[in-house]
Amino acid sequence: MSMLAYDGTAMLGRQLLRIRNNPGLLILTQTMPISMLLFFGYVFGSALAMPGEAYRSFLVPGLLVATAAGGIMTGMFQAAQDTHRGVADRFRTLPMSRAAVPLGQAAADVVVTAAGTVPFVLVGLAVGWRVEGGPLQAVAAFGLLLLFRFACTWAGIYLGLLTRDEEAAGQLGGATFLLPLLSSAYIPTSGLSGWLRTVAEWNPISAVTTALRDLFGNAPVPDGAAWPVAHPVAGSLLWCAVLLGVFVPLAVRQYAHGER
Repeated sequence: MSMLAYDGTAMLGRQLLRIRNNPGLLILTQTMPISMLLFFGYVFGSALAMPGEAYRSFLVPGLLVATAAGGIMTGMFQAAQDTHRGVADRFRTLPMSRAAVPLGQAAADVVVTAAGTVPFVLVGLAVGWRVEGGPLQAVAAFGLLLLFRFACTWAGIYLGLLTRDEEAAGQLGGATFLLPLLSSAYIPTSGLSGWLRTVAEWNPISAVTTALRDLFGNAPVPDGAAWPVAHPVAGSLLWCAVLLGVFVPLAVRQYAHGER
């Protein structure tokens, strides 16, 4: 365990240096959610029954979770890039824990996400979003958000190691943009048709989004929803546990075995 902690910390530092040396990607990932907040909040908000400010308060938690789900895309691309360029093969020759490289990547992603959340939250406050719940609930909401990002990043790392190609990972990662559209991130699921509402409410993004809205005090838990949305905090924790329980061992095994 001490070896994993030491090696994982070294890989965390390596990933942070890698991100620092690619400022374009960092700027893009931080400005995109802000752009979507301004566009959706002022364009879509005028087309919905909610008044503009009420919709923006509804939208901010959804965009936070949609951004966290983007960990699938970033994790996939970075893992595929390391594999495609032979970096992963060189790391395998070193006397280090096989879990250290994916762990360092996932931990660095969470650090960058936490930093990138700050400007988004400031813009959200500027357009009318407020934390209506207590401070402990707000801390719990941000903690749940980062846990979900951590779990999504592990899923992306495994898929990136599996594809082993930057271009394929980029194309497949772009498809993850659809996941928030099939959830309650941008619109309430109550107006969806029966089967589509079921799909949306069993989407992990819906559970985490509802949990954040409830903890922030922005919107109540909807009535008659599927279990993960009706019990959003428990549902979110369960989804995170499932994602981590499935993809952590898969990612570590895939990294350790390489092409075999």
